[in-house]
Amino acid sequence: MNNLLLLGRISLFVIFFWFGLLKVLGISPAEPLVHNLFDQLLSGWIPFSTFNKLFGLAECGIGIIWLIPNLTKMATIILLVHMTATFLPVFFLPNDTWQDWFTPTLVGQYIIKNLALISLGLFILKLNENKSLIPA
Repeated sequence: MNNLLLLGRISLFVIFFWFGLLKVLGISPAEPLVHNLFDQLLSGWIPFSTFNKLFGLAECGIGIIWLIPNLTKMATIILLVHMTATFLPVFFLPNDTWQDWFTPTLVGQYIIKNLALISLGLFILKLNENKSLIPA
């Protein structure tokens, strides 16, 4: 079970750090979606290029936090907040996320798969809280 817990932590690190780094470098395939959502909700507050780099750095930070077992509760809370933000296009950019009723676009599928990341994060939190119950 400890190996599964470690694999889950590494998986979340890789996903968040990699996708965040792509944003920092300005080469993320999600950038048009993020930019559209930014224009809808945050335009005028901060330049998009600054926001996108900060958002990417935050994702890298989330990934790193998952590697630190003592920060699991904080990582889970941040994950849940971040995942809430990733679901916003489903509601604010329906033309980007839905082909038809109940039929997501590829972007919509990309967003919906985040339910698996949420589940993994909650699974890691639960296992981390019950470490004394895990056989070595």
